[in-house]
Amino acid sequence: MQETSTAGFGQILASMGDGVVWIFQNIALAFYNFGYAVSNPSLWLDWSDKQAIMRFVYYGGSVEFFFVVFTTFLIVTAIGMWKRNFMWAIVRGLEGFANTTGRFFAWAGLLMVLQQVIIVFMQRIFTRPDIVFGFGVPLQFDISWYAEELKLYNALVVALCASYTFVQGGHVRVDLVYAGVKYRTKKMIDMFGALVFMLPAATLIWLYGWFFMWRHLIVPKPSASDQLERLLLKARALRWNVETIGFSPNGFSGYFLFKILLVAFAGMIFLHGIAFFYRSYLEWKEGPESEGKYLDKDTLGEGEEAYEGTH
Repeated sequence: MQETSTAGFGQILASMGDGVVWIFQNIALAFYNFGYAVSNPSLWLDWSDKQAIMRFVYYGGSVEFFFVVFTTFLIVTAIGMWKRNFMWAIVRGLEGFANTTGRFFAWAGLLMVLQQVIIVFMQRIFTRPDIVFGFGVPLQFDISWYAEELKLYNALVVALCASYTFVQGGHVRVDLVYAGVKYRTKKMIDMFGALVFMLPAATLIWLYGWFFMWRHLIVPKPSASDQLERLLLKARALRWNVETIGFSPNGFSGYFLFKILLVAFAGMIFLHGIAFFYRSYLEWKEGPESEGKYLDKDTLGEGEEAYEGTH
């Protein structure tokens, strides 16, 4: 019995050792894979070649791409710990990207309201079955098409304004411990949450969303389990087959856009997870006086602080 337990424990240690070796091998290969991709862009960016499309599909959700991103993160983090100004520049750049994107696409909420008002007027007052925009060759769709399209505006706000809302501190929080701990403990909790929850969740959403998106854009449909060689074989029969099926006969026909937004959402959350980890580390390192440093938060103006929330 003791020999069996020892053998089992030895197998666990061997498996862990193999896993560690595999990780370091892929980190080392990341430099080669990145260099090869950059020096041969036509192999995956020349979409006139069907095999290039399939390479792009494969690498977007591959182990190779993950380790290129992971290795880049390690290098940037190491440089940032050595040169804090460099890390602050990364934080400001990523937060600026989130703010700019969010502030722009937040206007989709206004478009959604205006379009709903137009739909009500056309249905109830003018009793029209469709809406026509433009001159010469007009854009004409059934009212039900425009009604279902309202979902897209809502998706734009949710997917592309999530990281912006995070920067602004606008997400709802359930706090049982955080408020009562010391400043440096808070920053350690933030770093832990970014590394253990935020980044892995964004990675999983990306991996599932990536192939989910492409399965609604091309045929033969790619699978996450397909190896590169199999996808290259499928490339012989590849053709674009963008999803244009609505939920109703005259309904909105651009539901493939929601799949693209899912991938964009995951990518933006991943980038902001890095920014949040870096900001938490820098604020932990530099102390309370650095809290909110370079943070570009929206304001209603002087004297309106009471209406801006407590976050």
